[in-house]
Amino acid sequence: MTGRSGSRQPPASSSRSRRPATRTGKATRARRGTGTSKPKGPRRGAPAPRRGTTQARRTGSGARTRPSADPRRRALGLLVAVVMLFVVAVGRLGYVQVLGSERYVAYGAEQRIRPIELSGGRGSIFDREGNDLAISIPQTTISADPSVIADPAGAAPRLAQALGQDEATVLAALESDGRFVHLARQVGDDVADRVRALDIDGVLLYKEQARFNPAGDLGRSLLGQVSVDGNGLSGVEQAYDDQLSGQPGRLLVERDLAGRTIPAGRHQIDPAVPGDDLILTVDGSLQYAVENILAGQVATTGAQGGIAVVSNPETGEILALANVQTDPTTGVVGNTGNDLAVTSNYEPGSVNKLITLAGALEEGLVTPETVVQVPSALRVADHTYTDHHPGNLTVTDVLAKSSNVGTIKLAQQLGATKLDEYLRRFGFGRSTGLGLPHEESGHVPNVDDWSGTSIGSIPIGQGISVTAMQMLFAYNVIANDGVYVPPALVRATVDQDGERHAVDPGRSHRVVSPTTAAQLRGMLTQVITSGTGRAAAIDGYTAAGKTGTARKPQPGGGYEDAAGNYHYISTFAGFLPAEDPKLSIIVVIDEPTTSPYAAQVAAPAFAEIGRHALRQMGVPPIGTTELAPLLPEPEHDRVRATPAAPVTTAPPSTTTSVPVDPTATSVPVDPTATTVTDPNAIPPDPAAVPPDQAALEPPLLD
Repeated sequence: MTGRSGSRQPPASSSRSRRPATRTGKATRARRGTGTSKPKGPRRGAPAPRRGTTQARRTGSGARTRPSADPRRRALGLLVAVVMLFVVAVGRLGYVQVLGSERYVAYGAEQRIRPIELSGGRGSIFDREGNDLAISIPQTTISADPSVIADPAGAAPRLAQALGQDEATVLAALESDGRFVHLARQVGDDVADRVRALDIDGVLLYKEQARFNPAGDLGRSLLGQVSVDGNGLSGVEQAYDDQLSGQPGRLLVERDLAGRTIPAGRHQIDPAVPGDDLILTVDGSLQYAVENILAGQVATTGAQGGIAVVSNPETGEILALANVQTDPTTGVVGNTGNDLAVTSNYEPGSVNKLITLAGALEEGLVTPETVVQVPSALRVADHTYTDHHPGNLTVTDVLAKSSNVGTIKLAQQLGATKLDEYLRRFGFGRSTGLGLPHEESGHVPNVDDWSGTSIGSIPIGQGISVTAMQMLFAYNVIANDGVYVPPALVRATVDQDGERHAVDPGRSHRVVSPTTAAQLRGMLTQVITSGTGRAAAIDGYTAAGKTGTARKPQPGGGYEDAAGNYHYISTFAGFLPAEDPKLSIIVVIDEPTTSPYAAQVAAPAFAEIGRHALRQMGVPPIGTTELAPLLPEPEHDRVRATPAAPVTTAPPSTTTSVPVDPTATSVPVDPTATTVTDPNAIPPDPAAVPPDQAALEPPLLD
């Protein structure tokens, strides 16, 4: 036994039965190793060793021992760990299903749901009679998912043959990264059938809206073009792209990982809203005729190109608009995609004299019968302007014979400030508001920037630039009794429900009084009956118009090219019938080679277009009547303080001291008219022998 007195007492006896079991075990192993007999067990009747006593003895001897673990404490720790894991799992589950559910739902939707955009269908474009000009029809587009193509090298030759493409190009597409690639867009049904018959996994065929012009390139520059994705690129297609495009829809389809549609999956359609249809002011039949006439005239005159526009001066509606150019390689004349009528600036030449004379008449400086002394030459600043028709000319003669010096003298009376005012009042220097892409505004220099010769060059149409559309609508002012009506190209739109919506006309404004407009209409008829525009006459109708031949500025400055040659652009602008204008026409011929004069290259095309347009639009001939204002002239419509002189009837025939060609038609002169003189004019030599006017007077060309 072990004592409790504070010190351990040695055992009273050294009996083996009291040795620790481990020592006994060692002795037993030792005896086995020596080959001795099996040890004997404890003596019968000896007490068994007690575990507690032995443990106490080992502890008391100073040996280190691990305390036994408490089962309850261990169970409690395990329970806490399990509870914590459970809380974390529940918290994460709650976040996934409640707080972050939308995020994970979106992840899943991206993997299963494939949205397909549905085109709203681009609206159609019709002419004024409802004939198709541009429509959209479904065509097949072929694409592929490279990640699904099992054997690109084997599929490429078959697809290339079916598509009519290069094999290397198709193989590169099939081996590209990503899951979508176009192979061919908007192909014909025969090509689609060949590809469909190949039955290659990963090759997709679906429908797209393709744009077609049923009449071919009719109105090509006017209508414009559409990209393969259905976006307007030019012309009306670009200008009205928002109305034509509509709003796309969406089809949601649920697919598995292999791309197969899940039958019981989600299917949702957000319908597309189709675009509006456009009804243009253009007449398709007239457009076709104008393009052919213009192309024929450009080819006949060897010109680089041409422009022709036909409009209704009362409403501003564009009835036809043609732009043609000559291919420099082949010499073939054809429609161009460039809408030159609104995108090309040019110096107009003598057609601009109308604005100069309108200002002089409107300001009360002259009347149509006022006589102007026109010398053969006139010095303005450092330049001398010459004239082919010197003498005493009425203001009507100045316009009819296209007198440069006579026009300059009237401009000098009007003054630079007033001339600039009328140029802008007639619409020059600003956009017409037609809304076509890349429309130019022309150029009218500020009066402060005028040079010494500007008062000489600008009145006769040099030193400023305009577009053909601007010049036509300046003439429309005179045809429309002095009121500017902006051009219009769209008559109405038609929505998806078939309801028609008229397009509001632009704002009009008065430019000159009705009296001035009527006077100018009468003067413009003299241009055709006895002046430079005789080739523009149309049997059965009274036409009014003006020729204009202008030098073209060269890139290096000035009007001469490197070889010292001039290049010309020729214009004829006018309207008919002069008594009650229903049509206005402008023809521009760019760099004709047969003759530079508008009287010979532009006026004949005006007449041919006019004849066809009158028949097409059903305008009957009108008998000759006095050219009075179409509407009475209210006091508040007067543009200037002093109204123009009233329209006069033809006075008794009088003669002047200037010899006149007996074969030419004389213009009656008012004996009470004012004579305009210029002290700076170069007088004729009194000693010179008067030439034979009948033999030497040049033809009336301009």
